[in-house]
Amino acid sequence: MFLLNQHADYRKPIDAADAEVLGVEAAKTVERFLHHREGHKPTPLLSLANLAREIGVGSILVKDEGHRLGLGSFKALGGSYAVIRLVLEEASTRLGREVDVAELQDEDVRAIASTMTVACATDGNHGRSVAMGAQLVGAKCSIFVHSGVSKERIDAIARYGADMIRVDGNYDDSVHEAARVAEEKNWITVSDTSWPGYERIPGFVMQGYTALLTEALRQMTEPPTHVFVQAGVGGIAATVAGHFSVLFGDKRPFFVVVDPSRAACIVETARAGHPVKVDHAEATVMAMLECYEPSLVAWRILSHAADAFMTVDDPDAIEAVKLLASPGGSDPAVVAGESGGVGLAALLKVAADPELRTKIGLDAQSRIFLINTEGATAPLLYEKFVGATPAVIAAKNVGQSGRKEKVAR
Repeated sequence: MFLLNQHADYRKPIDAADAEVLGVEAAKTVERFLHHREGHKPTPLLSLANLAREIGVGSILVKDEGHRLGLGSFKALGGSYAVIRLVLEEASTRLGREVDVAELQDEDVRAIASTMTVACATDGNHGRSVAMGAQLVGAKCSIFVHSGVSKERIDAIARYGADMIRVDGNYDDSVHEAARVAEEKNWITVSDTSWPGYERIPGFVMQGYTALLTEALRQMTEPPTHVFVQAGVGGIAATVAGHFSVLFGDKRPFFVVVDPSRAACIVETARAGHPVKVDHAEATVMAMLECYEPSLVAWRILSHAADAFMTVDDPDAIEAVKLLASPGGSDPAVVAGESGGVGLAALLKVAADPELRTKIGLDAQSRIFLINTEGATAPLLYEKFVGATPAVIAAKNVGQSGRKEKVAR
């Protein structure tokens, strides 16, 4: 399925509040916070030059978030950042002065953090980020997981000391249960999706994601002409579309939002012109994108700043993971989880269809930007799809100096 944006707000400037959350100054704040995170370094931007030639585009650049802060996902930037912001705000209120991120490990700040409990629902990656943030600041943490979350992913979250709470149903059921229990117990909900009356904290989460865009633009010689980004509830897609809209205005890249066909809440929202909750059907292999209700804030931004919406099927996602693991020519191998290669899956579908190429202006000069949103966060599943472990795929790049981070400069 492929839809051009027909919303009445299309190409109008995004709301001033959203522009502030995703703007340049906010992105600078995120970077400053990151410099206080142990193990922080920019993730690589990889050039798939051989694949670009094969499909008839100028370049394909992939921001590889599989290397982010030891969590293997872009979500390491969002949930943890929001937790840190909330602790610093609470400490500032209680201590009667502005508390800076440089004071995060001070005894009086950690004492305040220890009285706070943060909670969220997750498919896996966001929960790990929130749990990591809570451990970093010394706060308590409760993570709600639905019945479809694998034991691998649950164990990965629990390693950060989070209390794991199982919920019957799907991701959206766990979101509602997490919010209900948090309100009852006076915990702080740190969700990556938003709903009426709950927007500020998801805004912090999205703000955290801007760091990967700041890095990517520094690593490029020219801005992209086309962007394909996977959606889920819409947070990362809206962050990219919103930030690029603020930076580039009318000269921003053509932006395509990508959903799993079995959980296409953003696509169906675009078709209806207002937020739509889609029915839960057969589970999709794209587990991190299996969301049935869009984020209110994300849709508000995407209705203005996205140019098109499309779906990909499970086999498309799996083939993209396999292609990234075993590329042609001198292209680097990329370890991408089953949700990580979805942007590439969408690009390949469009590139193979002359009518769609024309619709989005894809040609031999097009510069494509993709995000590998996760590495192999479920290693056993990855090995099943690819036929090799993540370590074996990553080792393909060893000994080929400079190739893994090869970018046209």
